[in-house]
Amino acid sequence: MIATSMVRAAGYGSPLAKSPREVEYELFARVTRALQAASPTGSGPMGAQAIVDNSHLWTELAADLASPENALPDELKGQLLSLAMFSIRYGNGVLAGRGNVSALVDINLSIMKGLRGQGGE
Repeated sequence: MIATSMVRAAGYGSPLAKSPREVEYELFARVTRALQAASPTGSGPMGAQAIVDNSHLWTELAADLASPENALPDELKGQLLSLAMFSIRYGNGVLAGRGNVSALVDINLSIMKGLRGQGGE
């Protein structure tokens, strides 16, 4: 799903050695670990960078979901686009001092479970 440019920018080199789901999982895992390592309020440079990286990941995902080439079912695309908008908006709120990173972590962990086929607990 996610653009090849983001895969390379994240330091994974060629995405050809892994399935798209594996690459997406690794991107979400990397961003989620950074969010978990940040202060709960996302303050400081490490927290701010983790939130910005999370927003960038969700922006790339939203762009891919909106692409006519994306073959996911329309209902799933709509749900993921809603999560993308929420995550970006909520992350901006955390950067402004409203809220904490726990909701962003929870959303990302849910996506990671889905990518691993563990959704629908």
